[in-house]
Amino acid sequence: MATQLSTKFDPHLFLRGVGERRVALKFAKDAVIFSQGDAEDAVYYLEEGRAKLTVISANGKEAVVAILGAGDFFGEGCLSEQRVRIATATAMTESAVMRVDRFAFVRAVQSEPAFAQLFMDHLLRRSIRIESDLVDQLFNSSEKRLARLLLLLANFGQETNPEPIIAKISQETLAEMVGTTRSRVSFFMNKFRKLGYIDYNGRIEVHSSLLDFVLHEEPQIKR
Repeated sequence: MATQLSTKFDPHLFLRGVGERRVALKFAKDAVIFSQGDAEDAVYYLEEGRAKLTVISANGKEAVVAILGAGDFFGEGCLSEQRVRIATATAMTESAVMRVDRFAFVRAVQSEPAFAQLFMDHLLRRSIRIESDLVDQLFNSSEKRLARLLLLLANFGQETNPEPIIAKISQETLAEMVGTTRSRVSFFMNKFRKLGYIDYNGRIEVHSSLLDFVLHEEPQIKR
C-alpha cells in the first residue's frame, strides 16, 4: 500500500524493502564505491557518511565535481540512456550505502508516490545546485566560491541544522572544487579563520558570519 504524501516518509526503511535487487553496503574511508567507466546498472543512496564524485579527463587531470552527504542519491544516470559511469564515487568517511538495481528503482518510483516525490526533490535540488555552481564560476571570485562551498558542506540553507564539516577534506580537494590553487585556498582559509568566519583545527567549523559575508556581496548579473 502506498504511503500518503502527508506522512513522514523514511527512505531508509522503504529502500530496505524493495526486494532482492537492493544491497546494503559498508565502505571504509577512501574506498571506491564505483569507478568511471563501470557499467551504469544501479542507483545508490548514501545512508551515512560522506562521499565525493570525481572525473578524470583524457589527459589524466582529476576534478572533484560533487561532495555527497547522508540522504543523497547518486549514480542515477542509469535511469536515462547513460550506460557507463562518467565519474568515480569514493567514500570520504566510513559510509553506509544502499545499492538499488536500476529496474527495482524504477518500479519503486512508479509504485510509491512519496518516494517518487522524494527523488524528484533530489533531482530538482541537484539541478539548482549545478546552475548555482555555474553562476558561481562565471561571476564570483575564488574567495567567494570557497566561502559558498564551505557553507554548502556545513549544510547552511538546508532543513537540518548547520554542522561542522567532520570529514577531513584536503585543501587540494577544496581547490579542485573551487577552481583555484591549493595555495590560494590556504590563504583564504587562514583569512576566514582570522576574521572569525570559521574554526579550522583538524576539522572545519563554519560560523553564520561567513553566510553574511557571502550574502552581502551577491554577484551582479546583467539581464
